[in-house]
Amino acid sequence: MSMNTAGIVLREATRDDLPAIAAIQGSFGWPPEKYLEHDCCLALVDGLVRGFLVSRQTAPGEREILSLAVEPEMRRRGIARTLLRQEISRFPGSWFLEVRESNTPAINLYRSMGFQEIGRRSGYYSAPAESAIVMSFFS
Repeated sequence: MSMNTAGIVLREATRDDLPAIAAIQGSFGWPPEKYLEHDCCLALVDGLVRGFLVSRQTAPGEREILSLAVEPEMRRRGIARTLLRQEISRFPGSWFLEVRESNTPAINLYRSMGFQEIGRRSGYYSAPAESAIVMSFFS
């Protein structure tokens, strides 16, 4: 997979990309090696990894977004939106995700892409402890 949208090139992640994924992710999320067990799409700008999206099939026609992250200085440039559009077009069906209830920018992005809140998971996150909003999208 390779796609170019307004200077954003998308491709599948490889083992060589793990340091860049770890740097973008920081201390949250799974160990980056685990992402390679699922569908892990990278967004490159000027040849550098600037964001990634990890998803997995949970049932036929159903997928879950495990992680979506963009370098802080590269946010609000369409990278996350491009990654989401790509994944939804590659895997039509039902989509689900959890997001920290305090992550207003992410919630607004998901809503703008058609995701709707369908529930909450109390105490889902730790460090700091926080509930998750569960969202879904049907393509």
